[in-house]
Amino acid sequence: ARFTCKDQSSSMLDARANYWLPVDQYIGGVEHAILHLLYARFYHKLLRNEGLIDSDEPFAHLLTQGMVLKDGAKMSKSKGNTVDPISLIERHGADTVRMFTMFASAPDQTLDWSDSGVEGSYRFLKRFWKQLREHEALILPKMDNLVLSAEQKKMRLKSHRTLAKVTDDYQRRHTFNTAIAATMELLNAISKFSDKNDGKTDRILVQEALEFSVLMLAPIVPHFCHVAWQLLGHEGAAMDARWPAVEKSALIDEKMLIVLQIDGKLRSKIEVSRGITNDDLEKLALEDETIQRFTSDRSVRKVIVVPGKLVNIVVG
Repeated sequence: ARFTCKDQSSSMLDARANYWLPVDQYIGGVEHAILHLLYARFYHKLLRNEGLIDSDEPFAHLLTQGMVLKDGAKMSKSKGNTVDPISLIERHGADTVRMFTMFASAPDQTLDWSDSGVEGSYRFLKRFWKQLREHEALILPKMDNLVLSAEQKKMRLKSHRTLAKVTDDYQRRHTFNTAIAATMELLNAISKFSDKNDGKTDRILVQEALEFSVLMLAPIVPHFCHVAWQLLGHEGAAMDARWPAVEKSALIDEKMLIVLQIDGKLRSKIEVSRGITNDDLEKLALEDETIQRFTSDRSVRKVIVVPGKLVNIVVG
């Protein structure tokens, strides 16, 4: 609390303490819960009782990170099983090491150190860099009111769904490994889309998806993304850029996946247009090749359609 108003000479604290406290996020090992965290809570409540601050708790959120293991044992200088981060940083860069550490496990789980895992993160960043350089010469200005094909809508849907997930991973769930995994999936989707589509609208959609990817990874690999952001035609730093907003209109999927069952057992799945009638859905289900293999020598007694979810075929 004192650090929030360290230049105050006439009293212990002033109004700035209430502005800054409580701390938004406390991150520490579980052993801190019975040491530093306990002391901090005690003194914070003492300050509250004395009327010096208004908040009840010193920290709004607590995250206890897991241990780092080497060959199944907790890393320890006394055991001599530590990893020298300097040599790894000199070989692969700080961003690579940061990415592996964030990606290898959820923050609250143990992390089993793997040199091959570091190599994997390095290869991913190299592929991402190649994608950015290939797109660099194809950058087009953003355009409003684009008329999109079904495949283009699918690409934009993937971009905005990923952005929504990663935003939630960072803000609420604090699962940085799943944020990285989702961004990797998006980059794979971009690559497949770019291989088959090279029109102006296609490149605008790829630009948007790459911008999302850079900003989503900026907290993890800041040095890489600082340069990548400028490669995409932006001035300034990626860390200073506004976090992109998810467009609800882009999240509307014109297709939906329907489960096909026979006597309640999953047998197949089909993709259909939203708004399809129950009669048409029943017809498509009965025409499905997999379903026909199961019903060719049996009679269909009843077809149950649950709109937007499934079709259950009862056979006799």
